[in-house]
Amino acid sequence: MPEIGSTLREARMRARIDITEVEQATKIRAKYLRALENEEWSLLPGSTFIKSFLREYADYLGLDARSLVEEYKLRYERPSEQELAPISPNLGRDRRGGGGRTGAYGPPRTAPPWLIVGGALVLLLVVLGLVGVLFGATGGGGGSTETGHTTTTRARTASGARATSHPHASAAPARASVQIVPTGTLYVCLVDGSGRRLIPGTQFSAGQHVPIYHARTLRMTLGNNSVQLRVDGKPFAVPASSNAIAYEITRAGARLLPTSQAPTCT
Repeated sequence: MPEIGSTLREARMRARIDITEVEQATKIRAKYLRALENEEWSLLPGSTFIKSFLREYADYLGLDARSLVEEYKLRYERPSEQELAPISPNLGRDRRGGGGRTGAYGPPRTAPPWLIVGGALVLLLVVLGLVGVLFGATGGGGGSTETGHTTTTRARTASGARATSHPHASAAPARASVQIVPTGTLYVCLVDGSGRRLIPGTQFSAGQHVPIYHARTLRMTLGNNSVQLRVDGKPFAVPASSNAIAYEITRAGARLLPTSQAPTCT
């Protein structure tokens, strides 16, 4: 079969289409389109994006996109160590050196301390109120009046304690955060849990400022490991890889995503 790059270039030239027209139509940067035509795979941000760009470009030119992608996989793609290794539910725990966990997304959640203390206080006040009622039923007239007043006060106090706890119980769930500090040329695609693009497939240079992003769920694809990450304010090590690396980040921590679930921003 002819070379992949020459097939794309010749089809474009036969159709008399300029590279800028392809860029506008496919939203793929011109430098990536030229890298595809020259088969300069090292200039592209990972195998996942190469196949995605090939498919988009071939479809635009009216070529057999599936055939070109299969040809690329046959000639150049090799299974990476991460793709061969099973995704362990305890991967996040092992990386952070934490203790036992029962789920893939983090340790089992326990009730917050303020809720435990508040519940104990309410229970204590209810018990005291019942004791006051019993003593009031068996005591004299004067004692009954005093006990009734005490019981009413305690009941109101208990009701107030429950009322003040409601705003905390309905508080919005905590959001996760990620801070990205490029240490070299780095491609980043970042979306929230609804798929909204926060960083729409941008290439950063070393030391370039990237804002801190917050959401209940964040999904991120990195072109390589030229980065320093802080997840929920804590340093997070990204392993060396020749392919794109994808993570899902929540308040429970970060977990590695398989290639099929990695956001592409294309």
